[in-house]
Amino acid sequence: MRADPRALRFGAAITTVILALVLILGSAWLLALQTLAFALGAFWRQPYGLLFKALVTSSPEETEDPRPPRFAQAVGLVFAVVGLVGFLTGITPLAFTATAAALLAAFLNAAFGFCLGCEMYLMIRRLNPGRVS
Repeated sequence: MRADPRALRFGAAITTVILALVLILGSAWLLALQTLAFALGAFWRQPYGLLFKALVTSSPEETEDPRPPRFAQAVGLVFAVVGLVGFLTGITPLAFTATAAALLAAFLNAAFGFCLGCEMYLMIRRLNPGRVS
């Protein structure tokens, strides 16, 4: 199944808001929920994309390969897990730095349509053809 770029940006916008709230509130619980959303996006379907599909019934003019966005979700998952470890161990600089990095990537996608994780995926594919599926 191909990915709807509108749903991807919608998901990035929601992620941006949630991660900004994590930084403002210092909420490990909110980061845990976003970590779950990243995990679902990496291994199944992005829940914010499902919400977008429920709200917007029109078909996209073009679609994208779903592998780069899934990779981007996996990268987000890694940063969110590191942030959670920071919160749970009391290493708040680690928590805030990891969360801020994920926030920056989500914001770039939401605001400018630039998916940093997708670009990483494509660069890895060019360097190692056949190694990343």
